[in-house]
Amino acid sequence: MMVCLTDFFKFFASRLAKWHEKVNQSGFKSFNTISRSIMNHYQTILNYFHNRSTNASAESFNAKIKAFRSQFRGIRNVEFFLLRLTNIYA
Repeated sequence: MMVCLTDFFKFFASRLAKWHEKVNQSGFKSFNTISRSIMNHYQTILNYFHNRSTNASAESFNAKIKAFRSQFRGIRNVEFFLLRLTNIYA
């Protein structure tokens, strides 16, 4: 029997909401930070399970830019930096 992704998505969304409610009712202060983080990113978390996509490629590209920038120990000419960046990674 194949489980429909829409059903799984709804199941996960309801479980996450129930977990959040239980944490709020429990009064454990140690869970407040994670609970708040999950609720701030609730839609993004659910989108992952719906679309199976992450921002990993954007994070990877940002890391490459940071590493490239660190090689030059500062940027004096922004236009030249952008030109080099475009030539290497575009």
